[in-house]
Amino acid sequence: MSKKYSYIGVSFIILLFGIYVVRNIDSRVEKDELIQDNRLNKVDKNSKKTSSLYTFNKVPDFEFINQDGKVITNKDYKGKVHVVEFFFTTCPTICPIMNQKMLTIQDEFQGNENFGIASISITPEIDTPEVMKEYAKVYKITHPNWHLLTGQPEEIVYALSNKGFKLFAGKGEEDHGGFEHSGLFALVDKEGNIRSRKDKFGNPIMYYRALKEQTFPDQIKELKEDIKILLNE
Repeated sequence: MSKKYSYIGVSFIILLFGIYVVRNIDSRVEKDELIQDNRLNKVDKNSKKTSSLYTFNKVPDFEFINQDGKVITNKDYKGKVHVVEFFFTTCPTICPIMNQKMLTIQDEFQGNENFGIASISITPEIDTPEVMKEYAKVYKITHPNWHLLTGQPEEIVYALSNKGFKLFAGKGEEDHGGFEHSGLFALVDKEGNIRSRKDKFGNPIMYYRALKEQTFPDQIKELKEDIKILLNE
């Protein structure tokens, strides 16, 4: 008989504990304290939905000269969702393809002042502001927040690419114009954080493919969709 009452007592305690946990979770959601995946992916207290885009590290500080001879820093992108690429104007292989894809992104968000693009040269000695200006004319780059950036020594650009963005850039084969770089685009939110969607297995992709890779298509459609998500955050 005493064993039966003991089981009843344990069950009652478990029930009370369960009620407490559920009420505590509801309270944390209401107060915007519930965090999923990492400490930066927080439940929005208005929408009650967690952002579908994963948050990585902040973009490091940088300072360059754009195609109009104006000094541009990462602070100029504050409050703007933007896409970052590393390229060079004399690239004979992937850069023309990448920037044709980037033009479709420009066209999609042409009238949006809260959107921008940063195209950073990995050959600053060649890519002067004057060269960048001509490149912008040839490619019909017209969005006021699309800056073609140059003016820093190679080693600083390589450090920004390889260590800051973790996108490869460096010396390469002559077939590639003597330099190599990633065919990926980085998506950055209004606060300067690198963001990305997750793949079908729930893993963050980190960057978006600008090029087709073997059996994998590019991810420009997905990138446009995720830009819109960040613009609405």
